[in-house]
Amino acid sequence: MELTRVYPFSASHRLHVDSLSEEENQRLFGKCNNPYGHGHNYVLHVTVGGEAAADSGMIVEREAVDRVVNEAVLPRIDRKDMNAAVQEFADLTPTTENLARVIGGWLNAAWPRHFASGEPCLRKICLQETGRNTFELRMGL
Repeated sequence: MELTRVYPFSASHRLHVDSLSEEENQRLFGKCNNPYGHGHNYVLHVTVGGEAAADSGMIVEREAVDRVVNEAVLPRIDRKDMNAAVQEFADLTPTTENLARVIGGWLNAAWPRHFASGEPCLRKICLQETGRNTFELRMGL
């Protein structure tokens, strides 16, 4: 059984690789290479899996998953300039692919503190950047 919880947040970034020329950056990233950056209203989907408890019929209390995301993810990224305010992007281009990996790392690190038994397990995250771009990162299946 799986449960997916959804968390909207906003953040900005500039896609730019210092080792590339301005022309190469512009060709590769287009309008996302704007020197002033640009923002997105992201939607994070966190999917967990496990067996439903016989007494409650639930695989997890929804608020327990919310606590992990509200402690380990959202304060670090919501309403932030990823290039300037998120340490992980000091030397990493803040593409949405990389953002999904970073969020996955934050969740993996925090998960055992909140779910010592290992249940529910973190199955995947999906990160929607735009109506046309959604990125999926599969975790422990």
